[in-house]
Amino acid sequence: MAGGSAIRGSRVGAGPMGEEERGEAAPRVTVSYWCVNGHETRPSFVDDIGTTVPVEWDCPRCGFPAGMDALNPPAPPRNEPYKTHLAYVKERRSDKDGAQLLDEALASLRARRGES
Repeated sequence: MAGGSAIRGSRVGAGPMGEEERGEAAPRVTVSYWCVNGHETRPSFVDDIGTTVPVEWDCPRCGFPAGMDALNPPAPPRNEPYKTHLAYVKERRSDKDGAQLLDEALASLRARRGES
């Protein structure tokens, strides 16, 4: 077994790649976003003519939307409670409409069965 302290797969003189080997980094612009909880997020974007910076950004700490105005951040989204099918039906129909539909359905069913 060969001794030594060399890391397996490395060679002498190996080092991190510099900009001369991978090219220059694109110019960047850093934008600050604030959420309703006061968290600041600072993502960076390519500073190019065709690049548009988003108006809102999701806060990585709390998940709420964040805007560029620290004094007036966007409001968190409202979470609507889960509604059953019956709840949606009750929104569209009154109790009187429901009773009328039930009577019509029962009359139709009795007519098919030959009941009076």
